[in-house]
Amino acid sequence: MEFRLLGPVEASRGGTVAALSGSKIHTVLAALLLARGRVVSDARLSHLLWGWSPPATLNSQIYTYVSRLRKQLGPDVEIARQQPGYVLRPGNSSIDFLEFERLDRLGREALRQRDYETAGNFLRDALELWRGPALANVTEFLSEVEIPQLDDARAATLENRIEADLALGRHQEITAELTGLVTRHPTREKLRSQLMLALHRSGRQSDALHAYHHGRRILADELGVDPGAELEAAYHIVLRGERTPPPATAAPATLPADTVAFTGREDQLASLCELVRPAPGRDAWRPRRLLITGMPGIGKTALAVRAAHASTEHFPDGQLYADLRGPDGTPKDPCDVLLRLLRALGETGLDRESHIADDLDELVRRYRTRTAGKRLLLVLDNASGDLQLGPLLPGSPDIAVIVTARTPLTETVGAHTTVLGPLDDAAAHELLRTAAGPGRIDAAPQAAREIVAHCAGLPLALRIAGARLAARPHWSPDRLAQRLADPRTRLLELRLGDLDVQRSLGRPLEGLDRPSRALLGRLPLLGREPFHAAAAGVAFGTGEAAAEEVLEQLVDLSMLDLCGIDRRGLPLYQLHPLVRLLFQGPLEDAVGSGSLPGSAPRSTPLPAPGFGLVKAG
Repeated sequence: MEFRLLGPVEASRGGTVAALSGSKIHTVLAALLLARGRVVSDARLSHLLWGWSPPATLNSQIYTYVSRLRKQLGPDVEIARQQPGYVLRPGNSSIDFLEFERLDRLGREALRQRDYETAGNFLRDALELWRGPALANVTEFLSEVEIPQLDDARAATLENRIEADLALGRHQEITAELTGLVTRHPTREKLRSQLMLALHRSGRQSDALHAYHHGRRILADELGVDPGAELEAAYHIVLRGERTPPPATAAPATLPADTVAFTGREDQLASLCELVRPAPGRDAWRPRRLLITGMPGIGKTALAVRAAHASTEHFPDGQLYADLRGPDGTPKDPCDVLLRLLRALGETGLDRESHIADDLDELVRRYRTRTAGKRLLLVLDNASGDLQLGPLLPGSPDIAVIVTARTPLTETVGAHTTVLGPLDDAAAHELLRTAAGPGRIDAAPQAAREIVAHCAGLPLALRIAGARLAARPHWSPDRLAQRLADPRTRLLELRLGDLDVQRSLGRPLEGLDRPSRALLGRLPLLGREPFHAAAAGVAFGTGEAAAEEVLEQLVDLSMLDLCGIDRRGLPLYQLHPLVRLLFQGPLEDAVGSGSLPGSAPRSTPLPAPGFGLVKAG
């Protein structure tokens, strides 16, 4: 079977087009194909078919459309009922938008290798799959969700094909085409810069300068921004009369170095990489707004950075990273973060002395304009609260955002949530081997097991333990295991340089008021087993309701595990072993005097775009 979506939706076999009548059956087929083998819920299909006004018989009508498709497509294509909806398994069928993606990927790779002839051929083949406007015979509800993504992917492929043609000296052949494209897409700066270069190399310098100034006015009038780095570079090439092509404008790449010692999160990593990957026709109900939560030191940043590095090929316009806390753990002002992000995106003339440095609304406007339509990946690390996070979310739903945070955030309601727990013993042992050196750990298996047990599955503790062994070749693992064996001094042993388990665990407690903090030393009295709020109330001397309020604050700070529900429906809580040790000691050693998480920014932010509609985790 051959399926086509890059034009009118149709299915054909052996050149014979299946008899599908009406926009709604084409919509069901397109939605199932665009889901890429995932289940499309009845609610999703209903929205794509009828918007916010579905009929009372929606389930039976959907079933009717599916039955007609099954009959027309035959046994080679399976449409299965799988709660809460349907899934299409195409078998060996060809799907044009998947072939478009494949050719586009090969073309971009050849372009990176400067094999311009091969790149142009692949990209031309990709563009030839388009038979007109995509999804031309579906409902308006599917169109408004999917067509912008498909059109943007097509435009990016076209820009890359033109880049290959320019590199091959075909500027005169493509000038007329570029003129028409810029007329239809006046705010796409890459197309305009390519037109300027084609005109300039054809001896039409004045026309190239006119194209620049005309574009500058349009950007100012329609978007309120100045030309970006690529358009500015083309302008200076024309002014200087250079005949060589401009150097490629480097896409921003501000991710931290990838973590070498990474283990034990394979399933979560695979899930994040799949969810973050952009794709024409992606199910719009499956957002690319991803939240990673867990206790301090559990590896949220390491997982986010590893997933981002593994996904860079899908984000040719750049990968951005921002740590939303200072070195002392205090939340950064969103204005300061936006200034850094805007500079990374090519905005010039911005620093702390700029007249808009404290104008949050203006910074947000520029930021969302700069990121609109870009294939970007953004990692926002250590978010402290909604007032900080909201202004930093791009306005475009196509930009993938990975957020790490200790606390639940209302801005992330509906995001795909990954909750990290302690590593199991096998993964913890492997992390220790990687950090300390396999030979030393394998030579002392009993000591290694004891170190793993003392670190209680906390990646930060394991990294510190391994790094201490690596930094002290004369130490044996047995010596470190002995030093960690005393619970009274264990947290003091788990520090090295700037890494400190006790300080890391203590920072979230700055969010508790002092009366609540004063009660924490009594929690270890409840032992290692799960406990109820009533038991905590007895230990606190406050009563069950007041104790539950403190416990829920600790759960929100990821300092206490809500580990289950008993037979009466009451919540059960449990302390991580290292948090128990923290509470047994003087908390003032671990808790600083920094600002509380979630402190307000300088001014009221613009309304931020919400995260997606599905939560999983």
